[in-house]
Amino acid sequence: MGKLQEFDITFTNNKVVYSPGESISGTVKITSGSSLQYKAIKVNCLGSCGVSNKMNDTSWTLEEQYFSSTLSVADKGTLTAGEHTFPFQFVIPVAAPTSFEGPFGKIVYRVRAVIDTPRFSKDYKAQKPFYLLNLLNLNQVPDIEQPSYAVTTKRFSYLLVKTGTLMLKACSDLRGYTPGQIIRLATEIHNKSGKDTGCVLASLIQKVTYKTKRALYDLRTIAEVEGAGVKAGKHAEWREQIIVPPLPQSALAGCSLIEIDYFIQVSLKSPETVVTLPIYIGNIAVNLTPSRAMPSTPAPTPISPNTGLEEVTPSAPPAEEDLEEELGAGGSVSDEIPTKSHSQQDQSGQPPTMSPSAFSYAPGAAFPPSQRRADDTSAPLFCVSTGSTIPFFTEGNVTPVPTSCPLILPPEYSTWDYPHEPPPTYEESCSSNNSSFNNSRP
Repeated sequence: MGKLQEFDITFTNNKVVYSPGESISGTVKITSGSSLQYKAIKVNCLGSCGVSNKMNDTSWTLEEQYFSSTLSVADKGTLTAGEHTFPFQFVIPVAAPTSFEGPFGKIVYRVRAVIDTPRFSKDYKAQKPFYLLNLLNLNQVPDIEQPSYAVTTKRFSYLLVKTGTLMLKACSDLRGYTPGQIIRLATEIHNKSGKDTGCVLASLIQKVTYKTKRALYDLRTIAEVEGAGVKAGKHAEWREQIIVPPLPQSALAGCSLIEIDYFIQVSLKSPETVVTLPIYIGNIAVNLTPSRAMPSTPAPTPISPNTGLEEVTPSAPPAEEDLEEELGAGGSVSDEIPTKSHSQQDQSGQPPTMSPSAFSYAPGAAFPPSQRRADDTSAPLFCVSTGSTIPFFTEGNVTPVPTSCPLILPPEYSTWDYPHEPPPTYEESCSSNNSSFNNSRP
């Protein structure tokens, strides 16, 4: 560093995770081996977002800036040999979005210090990132405590001349979850044909939209559960659950270049049938007061106009007027679909063991010393389980580490295959006219 022996930025109490509206303060420490002339010493606090249509590209196609504040901590003068400290403080705007890092874009925050030297001399620079968490309170989302339903009907041909009808219904117990909570999923399949169906698959899917000149959709399967098929002529039910791993929150309030959506997709491989349940991932869990109690059994009962769930309509109506009566009212569930595999379970069928703090979003949450890697003292203060920044709160000198449980990690971004057909938005999924999964009548 030439004349400088040390040029470093330290945040107060070593804190690196902040909230919108909070003050960020610290000191710039400079240790010089000899005298150094300067025109000014400045500290800048910046928050910005950039997106690109190329993976891991730092030359952004589009950018937006949330704030940029500069403070001059020393005017023209000379730094004598020895140690010098300069305090700084900034206020983070209330509307700043949560930090995020993905393969096609980032929302980043950093503090940079610059020693502006006279002409023909080298300027000195140092910078340090910090992370912002703008909490998403799920209780502010309308009807978040209600179950999410979807149903579709499929008519298909087999053995050249025969036709059959299949109805697929799916239901989740809520419409919003926080990391660590369990998604309880109930699926019902009516197979009115002479052919067995293929396996049923339930997936928790993340969709990140990067709004470049041509929008990019990054789709990732976060967790996946597979059940057996349904025998010919049978009416069967399947109940499973998915643990929500550490994930970025839905949406990114304040950011216009990156959007995050989640949905549960339930599908049959044969005949090819799909329904989707849009959900929210937030930071503050749904407050299930007695007046907003969670359903004890989220059974996927047939949807009718009288259920009060008009905003989540069937993704496809019955092909004939009497079909719903034939399939929905006849008989009790005769079979229970067994689960064949679960991406969140090990070979013994047990769910993964995770640190309680792996899903924490409260001050002071951190990994116990026994669960930290002894050889990793510089681990970044965020979870990289999905390739996206998940900041953890911490206080004092505790150094948390990224989630290390391999059982909850989705595929790497290297498996991304562009282009993808984007899944429906929440509004599209709640509209039978716009839903991309509607089946027209034959």
